[in-house]
Amino acid sequence: MARDPSPASEERLRDADRSQGTILAAARDEFAEFGLGGARMDRIAERAGLNKRLIYYYFEDKEKLFQAVLEQAYRDIREQEMQLHLTELEPATAVRRLIEFTWNYYLAHPEFMTLLNSANLHKGRHLVESRRAQELNSPLVDTLAAVLERGRREGTFRGGVDPVQLYVSIAGLAYFYLSNSHTLSAIFGRDLLTPKARSERLSHMTDVILGYLLHA
Repeated sequence: MARDPSPASEERLRDADRSQGTILAAARDEFAEFGLGGARMDRIAERAGLNKRLIYYYFEDKEKLFQAVLEQAYRDIREQEMQLHLTELEPATAVRRLIEFTWNYYLAHPEFMTLLNSANLHKGRHLVESRRAQELNSPLVDTLAAVLERGRREGTFRGGVDPVQLYVSIAGLAYFYLSNSHTLSAIFGRDLLTPKARSERLSHMTDVILGYLLHA
């Protein structure tokens, strides 16, 4: 019969969890600022206030650390999405809530978008190699599929909507606008990040997505 962990063992586990969390937060900021190619383990250790050898002990190398940061980034957004309880809402309300959440999350977490930019520069290989990242994203697809099916059964949504394609559209409408806001503002001669412009963009996104889903 296995013994319960001793208080000393539990404290060591808590210390390890705290250290890894501190490293991941520091690495997230470093990768977001400099990308995978420009990030330096020395600076990550300095940001974390920990010995660089401890980083290698937990994460092996910079590539594995970047993968872990991406996994944590997806875990954070998916955990917050779960708090929306989308399947408990009316289908149109659920989709509206997801659009609002996605938009506001990107606004509040610009580092998430810069991490994805860096991951895409490397053709997403860190996510392809991560079963954990794929497992984290599966519940969102299942939830959205359930919302779409309920809307179809109730006659409010059109049928045949792919939940992955729908989510890509929602994320893309927010991501492109925000990640290109400086160039778009320069090209069109208007500040696309003013409170008024952000509100207009969210309304536009919601109208586009629900206009596609809702039966006339």
